[in-house]
Amino acid sequence: MAAAIGPGGAEMGQRSARVTGTAAAGPGTASKSLTTEAVATEDTWKPTFGIQGLDVSGHQPSVDWQQQWDMGARFAYVKATEGNYFSSETFASQYQGSRSIGMVRGAYHFAIPNWSSGADQARYFVQNGGGWSADGYTLPPVLDFEFNPYAGRTINGFYFGNSCYDMSPAQLTSWVRDFGNTMVSLTGRLPVIYTNTSWWKQCTADAPGFGDYPLWVASYPLAPSNNVGPIPSSWSNFSIWQYSSTGPFTGDSNVWNGDYAGLKRYAAGYGVTGGIASAWAAAGGGGGKLGYPTSNEICGLTGGGCYQRFQGGTIHWSPASGASATWGAIGTTWGTLGYENGKLGYPVTNEICGLTGGGCYQRFQGGTIHWSPATGASATWGAIRATWASLGSEKSKLGYPIGKETCGLTGGGCYQRFQGGTIHWSPASGAFATWGGIRATWAGLGSEKSKLGYPTGKEICGLTGGGCYQTFQGGTMHWSPATRAFATWGGIRATWGALGYEKGKLGYPVTNEICGLTGGGCYQTFRGGTIHWSPATGARATWGGIRATWGALGYEKSKLGYPITNEICGLTGGGCYQGFQGGTVHWSPTTGAHATWGAIRATWGALGYEKSRLGYPVTNEICGLANGGCVQNFRGGTISRTDAAGIKVSYK
Repeated sequence: MAAAIGPGGAEMGQRSARVTGTAAAGPGTASKSLTTEAVATEDTWKPTFGIQGLDVSGHQPSVDWQQQWDMGARFAYVKATEGNYFSSETFASQYQGSRSIGMVRGAYHFAIPNWSSGADQARYFVQNGGGWSADGYTLPPVLDFEFNPYAGRTINGFYFGNSCYDMSPAQLTSWVRDFGNTMVSLTGRLPVIYTNTSWWKQCTADAPGFGDYPLWVASYPLAPSNNVGPIPSSWSNFSIWQYSSTGPFTGDSNVWNGDYAGLKRYAAGYGVTGGIASAWAAAGGGGGKLGYPTSNEICGLTGGGCYQRFQGGTIHWSPASGASATWGAIGTTWGTLGYENGKLGYPVTNEICGLTGGGCYQRFQGGTIHWSPATGASATWGAIRATWASLGSEKSKLGYPIGKETCGLTGGGCYQRFQGGTIHWSPASGAFATWGGIRATWAGLGSEKSKLGYPTGKEICGLTGGGCYQTFQGGTMHWSPATRAFATWGGIRATWGALGYEKGKLGYPVTNEICGLTGGGCYQTFRGGTIHWSPATGARATWGGIRATWGALGYEKSKLGYPITNEICGLTGGGCYQGFQGGTVHWSPTTGAHATWGAIRATWGALGYEKSRLGYPVTNEICGLANGGCVQNFRGGTISRTDAAGIKVSYK
């Protein structure tokens, strides 16, 4: 940079090859001094689209505005300030001169971000010509944010730093937001960002999130071309293109990317009217979360609706719903579901906060979106939403939703996950929640694809021992602190129920049903015993001494086979018995439990069982005697049999 250039001499693009398609001049190169620039232009080419314009500074103190108008220029930007130390002496005459000839005009500020804060320089800019009014001929203010014009230099004791002002990408992007937010608060308009793509990528790391700021991109083609080249990734398009610093217009030559009517609308700003205006005001207007409008109202939506974009979100209106704003994560989630065309339809309230865990929610025609810092934003609707609400919404055991409703399950079902559990719905069962141990066991069995099917009731607690249960299409799940959660269904569940469920001798289940036994049988263990089922016998329970004796003999694989009755008590001496396929087990307090079968059992039965002189058995049948004999001892005697002699009863 020429030594004569001091603070205040920076101009757009610095007349530098750094914004051409191929050059890569280093920091501090090629700039003009503050001397009068000839009016005669060096180039005559102009892009073949858009509306032509120019930008000027103190380097062009005498501009023939009539000549520029006759050449086709319809807008102008004029340098007003730099840093917080320089205001252009030519600003007023250039600003008024361009307007007097009929041009739409605005002001720009050259940023020196390491000199002072963005807010400070924004205030200085507005105080020295950088304001805006919706008069239709004042363009929005511009932030000239580009290569350091004083890179590597110390002036008046201040070192200006490198090409990126010795600032990190995060520092630079934070500075721009500080400048932009202050400009909005002072003028009601976001500033246009003037930059070139190579510097923006180098010094801000191609910072995202600036798409609401209009873009003025500098890019000088080496040969006539309407191709502006790459632009920073925050933007999908540009508003103004600075395509030349050497003509055809005085200063820098630019083109507005649109028609003249669009340029006038751009100058006038975006109007806010009707229901959308009321909703915007209710949300705090320009000083609220929405900020200022970034589009006009756009209509033609479903149901005769309209919407308008703002810096911080969107307001949608329809005749049926009125006007409400969406922003942030709730607005994004609504968008992923199809906006007003999705199941939710239009919003019917603004976002309402202050919920458990710092959460917020917003109501829509077809449901609600809830958000919390821990879960993000998810929508609920229909039967699942109604069930969640009946349980207490986010204050319930379920907490906040953590995913959207997912359908396509067995039987046309759907489910939705929450922090503390899940709600499943099907046309046949309705919507019910599962959580904790019951949910875990149900999931382990295959959820709705299991024998249990879908839940058909909510979890009900207050049972014996602090237990809970929940009904399903195909059975029931019981849980207690001592046993965890297990399912019962079919014949086993019916038998357990007939015996009093958890209040009966069996108590709570401690396993799920286990199958694959002899003859296609199944069994389930409970705290107080077991229920066995087979196709031939149905389901019967065993417990205590009788169960222990049957088990010692080999359960269903023994001579006894499966039980065919439950235990029956009230016999002589307080005894009980249970019938099995192959015999009987009798128990009394004085003899314990012993099985009888075959010829010995038949003989004992013919004599009167425990009421006979023999009384209760005191052993099981003992075989392996001489001549193929077997014997069984009773309290009052013995019954023996041999192949040769047959049955013999002996009394004591």
